Amino acid sequence: MRVSSPIPHKKARIEIIPLIDIMFFLLASFMMVSLSQVHMKGIKVNLPTGASGETQSKRDYISVSVDSGGNPYFDKKPVTYDELTAILARTHSENPDAKVFLRGDRDTVHGNVIRVLDILRSVGFYKIAFEIKSQAAVGVPGGSTGP
Repeated sequence: MRVSSPIPHKKARIEIIPLIDIMFFLLASFMMVSLSQVHMKGIKVNLPTGASGETQSKRDYISVSVDSGGNPYFDKKPVTYDELTAILARTHSENPDAKVFLRGDRDTVHGNVIRVLDILRSVGFYKIAFEIKSQAAVGVPGGSTGP
């Protein structure tokens, strides 16, 4: 003979919604902790070479270079910083949406490249890309050209 209990028997169910809430909370917590652990300290890097450089179209662009002595060049033509400012101002008035590719020699002082960057921004250019060699072009084993 079977005696029934006054407590109703229900089948056990696994609720998934609270489990999903807990997983999202853990995910967000781990993301916040990992972001707070990023140290923004500079390390010694080799700027002229990069593995993730991507090839861009070089139509309608301006090339500004700085050699190892800190001398600026506008499209392979040596100029002074004052001449560069005048040429870039004239070029910006003709084509304000032009892209600028800034090339800095590996052995130049960082301040020389920053000086040219300041000149570019002062005349109104904001579409500026730094040209680098990809590791694959340099011949480093295991280097990739990116996507």
